[in-house]
Amino acid sequence: MNSVFYILAQGGPSQGNMLMQLLAFILLMVGFWFLLIQPQRKKQKEHQQMITELKPGDTVVTAGGICGVITHVKKDRFQVKIDDNTRIDVLKGSITARDTADQ
Repeated sequence: MNSVFYILAQGGPSQGNMLMQLLAFILLMVGFWFLLIQPQRKKQKEHQQMITELKPGDTVVTAGGICGVITHVKKDRFQVKIDDNTRIDVLKGSITARDTADQ
């Protein structure tokens, strides 16, 4: 309580201290941008590009760990052959990687 009265008696917080706090906050936000947000956006763009480049015959891995070969490309999903007589429809967003082990 005494510190509040002391600050009021001095004329409020100094302008330079407030400017330094604002500068520190801005530097913190810039750091977050370059360390967290920007790499995530880059990774998301690369994933979206990989999804758009997939075509029948490509071997893919789903988020659930299923490996298969794309047989048909539909508007929002792929038909993936996982065995000789087994085909499943998989949403495009659930494809995590192009499997290059067999190629």
